[in-house]
Amino acid sequence: MSYSAEFETTPVSADQLQPARYFAASYAGEHVAGTEFVIGAMFVAWGVSTADIFWGLLWGNLLAVLSWTFVCAPIAVDTRLTLYAYLKRIAGPGTIRLYSVVNGILFCILAGTMITVSASAVRILFDIPAQVHWYPSDWRFVLVALAVGAVVVAIAIKGFRRVAQFAEVCAPWMILMFVAGALSMYPVLQAELEEGASFREVADSFIWQGNNSEFTAWHVAAFAWICNLAMHGGLSDMTVLRYAKRYQYGYFSALGMFIGHYLAWVCAGVMGAGAALLLGKSIGQLDAGGVAYEALGAAGILAVMIAGWTTSNPTIYRAGLAFHSLNPGWNRAVVTAVVGIVTTVIACFPFVFSRLMDFVGLMGLLLAPVGAVIVTEHWLFPRLGYTRYWSHYRGNTTNMPAVAAWAIALLVAFGLNQAGVHLFFLLAPAWITATVAYLVLAGAMGAKQDYPQASVDALAEDQRKQAEAAFLAGAAAAHSAGAGRGSRQRSVPGLVVLLALACCAGMSLWAFGGGELERFRDWLWLPTVVYFVAAIFWVAGGEAGERNDA
Repeated sequence: MSYSAEFETTPVSADQLQPARYFAASYAGEHVAGTEFVIGAMFVAWGVSTADIFWGLLWGNLLAVLSWTFVCAPIAVDTRLTLYAYLKRIAGPGTIRLYSVVNGILFCILAGTMITVSASAVRILFDIPAQVHWYPSDWRFVLVALAVGAVVVAIAIKGFRRVAQFAEVCAPWMILMFVAGALSMYPVLQAELEEGASFREVADSFIWQGNNSEFTAWHVAAFAWICNLAMHGGLSDMTVLRYAKRYQYGYFSALGMFIGHYLAWVCAGVMGAGAALLLGKSIGQLDAGGVAYEALGAAGILAVMIAGWTTSNPTIYRAGLAFHSLNPGWNRAVVTAVVGIVTTVIACFPFVFSRLMDFVGLMGLLLAPVGAVIVTEHWLFPRLGYTRYWSHYRGNTTNMPAVAAWAIALLVAFGLNQAGVHLFFLLAPAWITATVAYLVLAGAMGAKQDYPQASVDALAEDQRKQAEAAFLAGAAAAHSAGAGRGSRQRSVPGLVVLLALACCAGMSLWAFGGGELERFRDWLWLPTVVYFVAAIFWVAGGEAGERNDA
């Protein structure tokens, strides 16, 4: 089976399921992203308190991990389908056209934001001013955004495997750079207080000052949960997790949430506050590239570039699959390329920067009710005696109860928002409303009936699952027998990778302990270059070993 096969409309075959490390790298890489610089700085600008940040992020990210592991991953592994293919079975081609357009547009905007973040780093090399308006204020920034977008699209076209491998190379170093940037900036902030000031004193004075009583730990927790709700509660990550060998791979989302959306947001807040103090500007006047450059020098430019890439790659991949679902006869690579071009044009207008939190909240709100419909049909229907795919068996082009439940959920959310409920708290009521509405309407319109074709399809699905289980059992035995093959191809590059990371960590600890900031920023690029050269050979060695084992 070719690695280029993406199984856009059929279940992923057993021989194409991917190893656990790809999912670990994918989640860590995607969620340790350029937008973490933006969101971490926004919490600072909004005046959230230190305690609210740490407690709110703990509970919100835990909820997100549980949603991935017990809502999205089990359905993805059970069906082996993309969200779009499964929704088509449930709700028909009419519904999928509407949903795919909405979903694809939102993912294009989100991916465009990531490309803009990467471009905010490259612009420093050409002395282009920070782009903090909704429109580009320098034509050179447009050229930079177009060039960065071309790289991102080229990777996304390659498909899931190449996207995951790119993240596998970048993720360990990216995680370390967030920590290194915070360590280098912390002494700058601490120096403004009396000697020996505690972290809490520094944080309360310069970072999370707690001067906005309207933004509490509950808001932080809600945002941490809903900022990726489209992926887990809205089930868009079925697209990725359908390649997982077991649903427990959903736990790897913890790497993204607690490293990317906890540690990275905290570190970005420290970096943003330190950069603002050094430059004598408010944090709202800085972009991600400016913050990272002040903290990490040339390595910061690379960090923001790669952070944007590791998120925009899978996002464009998802958007390409969304639009491909409109016509499965289209070539996926061509569709992804067209989507990438549109996304890159969007990236030239950094309008989402100023309202990123509102955008991701709105994105989750628009898509989550459809996830509720799928979860209802997949989990609740069999338990209530309803028939899965009932609308398909009735020959309906559009599942009207599903569309109606989606619309009713959004109307309820709109009404609650007009009554004063914050955007971040609308997602749970919308989900519950969609679930109840779909159960009632589908039951009234034919879901309670029995359909002869249902038993035939259920038998075929059981046979597919049995064949997959048998293949995985045999593959596990073969892997155990051939363990160690290809290890020599990875051992030397792996050692160099570890030494380069250790060098970066040591330099950051030196800066944290009072070392000269300028010297740290001037030399951090050297172990960074060594790391990436070695990491590329390390990942290539792992792929060669897998093919030899196969």
